[in-house]
Amino acid sequence: MPNDFKILNQKIGLGETVTINMDIARLTTRSKIDIPIIVSRGKTKGPCLLLIAGIHGDETNGVEIVRQIIAAGYHKPEKGTIICIPLLNVFGFLNQSREFPDGRDLNRMFPGSNKGSSASKFAYYLMKEVIPKVDYCIDYHTGGAQRFNYSQVRINGSDETSLELAKVFGAPFIVFSKSQEKTFRNSMVKLGKKVLLFEGGKSLNLDKNVTKTGVQGAINVMHYLGFRDFSSKILKPTNLISPIVIKNSKWIRAKHSGMYRSYISAGQKVEKGIKLGSISDPYGELEKIFKNPQEGYILNSNHSPVVIQGDALIHIGFE
Repeated sequence: MPNDFKILNQKIGLGETVTINMDIARLTTRSKIDIPIIVSRGKTKGPCLLLIAGIHGDETNGVEIVRQIIAAGYHKPEKGTIICIPLLNVFGFLNQSREFPDGRDLNRMFPGSNKGSSASKFAYYLMKEVIPKVDYCIDYHTGGAQRFNYSQVRINGSDETSLELAKVFGAPFIVFSKSQEKTFRNSMVKLGKKVLLFEGGKSLNLDKNVTKTGVQGAINVMHYLGFRDFSSKILKPTNLISPIVIKNSKWIRAKHSGMYRSYISAGQKVEKGIKLGSISDPYGELEKIFKNPQEGYILNSNHSPVVIQGDALIHIGFE
């Protein structure tokens, strides 16, 4: 890495912290929407880590995690470069919506095109202007709608380096999950970048335990990779819990529409045959209880009180 490098045509020297506004789209009123990118370089050369959140505008817990990292000054390395993008999809954030203004899911538009839709162009410029500098990435997400994700790190199971970094991160679960085509993670992996996708909490919600796990995980990874000495912030071995590696998983979906009651909690280990929940009509005439088909761990639990037939209720992982 040279002593000076550019992001969006702005040079950042060793030892500097600079906020650059990425301006590539506007509201229908022609008002600019700037995407702040905080770039911090250490005094010596080294690798580059990207901490990014808010690809989906309603996934506020990820935004809070990166915000806390910046507020505490943890993003300023002694060696190498740390790039923070706390909120990528400002449009969705303003509308408290998952989607981009054109109705598309930004996380299904990568690597994008400069001749495509607005979401596709947005993805293209991120990949073109920022990502070439990046070696490692922690991508923060939450569960969609009313579905709560227990804190977990998702990786491509075949990548040993990513598995080691996921263990260092220290979330309760490591989930082997092949990245979908046209997602940000898939595009990064194809470029040879090492990506940890953190999932925790649910949309439009802040959870203190999830936030704590997400911040501590970043500290652990930054320390491990040598960006900065966080010895005083690293948990003692006696306080560490070995992550449970989930190699397979399945969704249990609603067989009926109606009012939903869950009998379990996210993160819980469940035995085969245990009652997981029930669905009833609103009138007290019908209630259907469903049971667990296979021993596993609850990775995600739907918190919605009303569900439609086919809705995802519970995500169960297996070792």
